[in-house]
Amino acid sequence: QVQLVESGGGLVQAGGSLRLSCATSGRTFSRGTMGWFRQAPGKERDFVAAIMWTGSRTLYADSVKGRFTISRDNARVTMYLQMNSLKPEDTAVYYCAASPRLTEVFNTAPSWYDYWGQGTQVTVSS
Repeated sequence: QVQLVESGGGLVQAGGSLRLSCATSGRTFSRGTMGWFRQAPGKERDFVAAIMWTGSRTLYADSVKGRFTISRDNARVTMYLQMNSLKPEDTAVYYCAASPRLTEVFNTAPSWYDYWGQGTQVTVSS
């Protein structure tokens, strides 16, 4: 079994920065994809960014490209999302997710991911 635990959310003013962390425990990933999603009240869960667990290729949603950076530590235990130049529209609950399936192509659908964290609230005030 895999456990994912997010941390680092909070309240920040527009233009500010936050760094989210996703700590993994239980099964160790040696391949697959990990990603960040977000869900605002009354809206669907949207893809934010993903990283391949081998090779470290990344993919970003257009709405965060150039502002957010996804990364992982060398031990492949923790994943991060550095969020800069935050906007009020970035306000949402942010979830980390993981899929151990072998793939060469990024998948941005929530259904692709088998494991989810509990979420962390990010609120950006104007």
